[in-house]
Amino acid sequence: MMEDEPFSSPPGLRLDANLSTLFTELPLLRRPAAAAAAGFDAIEFWWPFDVAAPADADVDRFVTAVRDAGVRLVALNFFGGDLPGGDRGLVSWPARTAEFLDSVAVAVGIGAQLGCRSFNALYGNRIAGIDPGEQDDIAIETLAFAAHAAARIDADVLLEPLSGAARYPLRKAADAIAVIDRLPRRDNVRLLADLYHLAVNGDHLGAVVGGLTDRIGHVQIADAPGRHEPGTGSLPLARHLNDLYANGYRGFVGLEYLPTGTTLDSLRTIGETTAGGRA
Repeated sequence: MMEDEPFSSPPGLRLDANLSTLFTELPLLRRPAAAAAAGFDAIEFWWPFDVAAPADADVDRFVTAVRDAGVRLVALNFFGGDLPGGDRGLVSWPARTAEFLDSVAVAVGIGAQLGCRSFNALYGNRIAGIDPGEQDDIAIETLAFAAHAAARIDADVLLEPLSGAARYPLRKAADAIAVIDRLPRRDNVRLLADLYHLAVNGDHLGAVVGGLTDRIGHVQIADAPGRHEPGTGSLPLARHLNDLYANGYRGFVGLEYLPTGTTLDSLRTIGETTAGGRA
């Protein structure tokens, strides 16, 4: 069933457009300008390159596209491997630690130029033939490295539970918090609360919002089922966002959904056109 009320974001919470799921009708470097034209002044991306250590010219083109659009990059993933092929991050993948660390250096450099202060570190799938405990130990080391690097620009590292990946071990908010609590330094490692992923995995969103707001560094939303725009499914997203705001959350809320039609049509559906979409 649908929500009883149309989706609307509470006053004070700032929406941003995830340009790895929105405006995909366009080439990647044209999406920041498209988001600006739709009324957004804040955006986020998954890793916007094909490799962990892109050429300097490719990084420069990405930075220029964001700057020229006049939008702020508020969140960026580290390299997560081949996402379409099923990879879900390198944090706990021993054979690919070097790639992850390369992407940390690139991402922090981008953050220093564009003011991005949140970096999402996808934990990674369980790997056949490798003891899960070994993977978890590697994850602590790589997260600690990323947190130290991010701290140099006063930024946070985010850890995200995911749905739809059977071998990904972080399913609920408590799973991510348990990893964060193992870190020797965790003041700048925070939960990325994607309300869609948490709901699909059976987490209790009311309990997450009510008990973990102070551990949340970033929020993302899509409706369920389908992972489409708010208002197309059954999640009471507006209520949860209002509760987050009431509990003191003042970060960004990323629109990370798969549009049912064009991106602009989906934004009109949820009321986030030029006037309403500004972060």
